[in-house]
Amino acid sequence: MAMEFSSEKFSQKKLSRLVIGSLFRFYDKVEEHCEFFDTAFELGYTTIDTARGYGSEDSIGEWMRRRGNREEVFIITKAGHPSRKRLRITPYDIEADLHDSLAELGTDYIDLFLLHRDNTDLPVSMTVDLMNRFLKEGKIKGYGGSNWTAARIAEANAYAEKQGLVGFAASSPNYSLAEQIAEPWAPGCVTVSGPTEKEQRDFYAKTQMPVYAYSSLARGLFSGRISREMFEKTPEEINDQCRVAYCCDANFTRLERAEELAKKYGASVPQIALAFILCSELNVYPIVGAMNREEMQSNIDALSIKLTEDERKYLDLLD
Repeated sequence: MAMEFSSEKFSQKKLSRLVIGSLFRFYDKVEEHCEFFDTAFELGYTTIDTARGYGSEDSIGEWMRRRGNREEVFIITKAGHPSRKRLRITPYDIEADLHDSLAELGTDYIDLFLLHRDNTDLPVSMTVDLMNRFLKEGKIKGYGGSNWTAARIAEANAYAEKQGLVGFAASSPNYSLAEQIAEPWAPGCVTVSGPTEKEQRDFYAKTQMPVYAYSSLARGLFSGRISREMFEKTPEEINDQCRVAYCCDANFTRLERAEELAKKYGASVPQIALAFILCSELNVYPIVGAMNREEMQSNIDALSIKLTEDERKYLDLLD
């Protein structure tokens, strides 16, 4: 199965349906990172997700410089990640992060610039006005929110329309087969998964706003390496974010049903979990992690699995 590609009105580039994640924190492995992106690009991953603090912007920038392929790569990066002391959603912090990202990536523009968090104590006008300045300056091509609720995005876009400005082009919440029972990191993590978040999913289904879904395999719950028995007997073997945010009875039942369908389709559990969101009504671009070519290709092969609506309901415990 080859990669699927789409286009969105905020970019003239060819966007890969799957987005390769780049949560690196090893600044001395540039050669390895360049080889990693070579493999991903060869397989069709034209969209790369990064952020200030991931430790990968410099590697991505060096790879693009060496390959001379900036115009073929769609870069998503994020600003405004909270520190231990504050939210950092201010014009000063956001602009400083943007300029640092431009320098690290070795580019003069960002394809899609996202805010890592929201500060609901501030008016949406601040964000919209600031981002429109960046758009006019050519520093970004589109913007959106990571961990912004659908309601706040709708409010921001209503303000933008009233003022004749450009609104949010995309959103990056958590979306997976698993419901999120606790925040995996610091407060402010937004999910659209599970029975309580139907209203948010309805917003994205209606607007068809691109959803760049993070933790699409629930931090490894659907990796094929975690089970209910592991959680009961050796929970310390499960990474902290997965154990805290996704390990519960309902999600293990979803996992077990994914294992059933994996056998039916001759697929893996991660492929079924990816197919669950890919076959939804949302305009979704899953952000996926991979360690090697085999895992990258396995993610791509999930694009060929077309789950029925009954199968999706069965997986999501709605039958």
